[in-house]
Amino acid sequence: MGTNPAATTTVADAAVRLTGVTKRYGGPAEAPVLDGIDLTVAPGEFVCLLGASGCGKSTLLNLVAGLDPVTSGSIELPGGRAALMFQESALFPWLTAAGNVELALRLRGIGKAERREEAARLLRLVRLEGAAHKRAHELSGGMRQRVALARALAQQADVLLMDEPFGALDAITRDVLHGELTSLWQETGIAVLFVTHNVREAVRLGQRVVLLSSRPGRVAREWTVQIPQPRRIEDAAVAELAREITDELHREISRHG
Repeated sequence: MGTNPAATTTVADAAVRLTGVTKRYGGPAEAPVLDGIDLTVAPGEFVCLLGASGCGKSTLLNLVAGLDPVTSGSIELPGGRAALMFQESALFPWLTAAGNVELALRLRGIGKAERREEAARLLRLVRLEGAAHKRAHELSGGMRQRVALARALAQQADVLLMDEPFGALDAITRDVLHGELTSLWQETGIAVLFVTHNVREAVRLGQRVVLLSSRPGRVAREWTVQIPQPRRIEDAAVAELAREITDELHREISRHG
């Protein structure tokens, strides 16, 4: 496994490219939440974003998703499309699992017959083919997140933005979904920018782990994860790299009080 201190990935092509991104709420006198972020995610790359609470991880995802404007700097999405998945599934309770996925397809202008076929395919992809007609209250937490993932994939985005999507799940369900997400990412080739506060989760999933400094958020350090997939969260190599990253996270928190 290798480490790249404060390195910036350079690629001719990119799924996402942030250049000098600063985000400030309020006037110029207000301290920025994010300050001069340079970050590139390559097509098909899985990047995990770590940092202390309040360092701006979720803010960064919102900026990439276009939910909030940058104060300065630029964000490029060469493919033109990003899908955002939250910690809560945010399913529409009056719709079935298939209906939630079909809604995203309808917004793309896809016809009714094709919507049904594509929704069924996406639910099979996330192993929910038997739950298409169930509503949110009939699904477990893990199943609801699978529906949310299928709905995100229905947007046919080039980048999947995931904001602590497994944070509210129990450890066993989370472990199962780690494996399923890895398989789905390998199958689809979509780029993933995954925010988490769980260091082992980041090492378990990511090809690269990026640590943000405490407020203001800046890229403090990066690690390239060279542990072959499939990985398990309890693997010795995962635990070893997670300890190194955790130590650096603690030093970063101490530096900023």
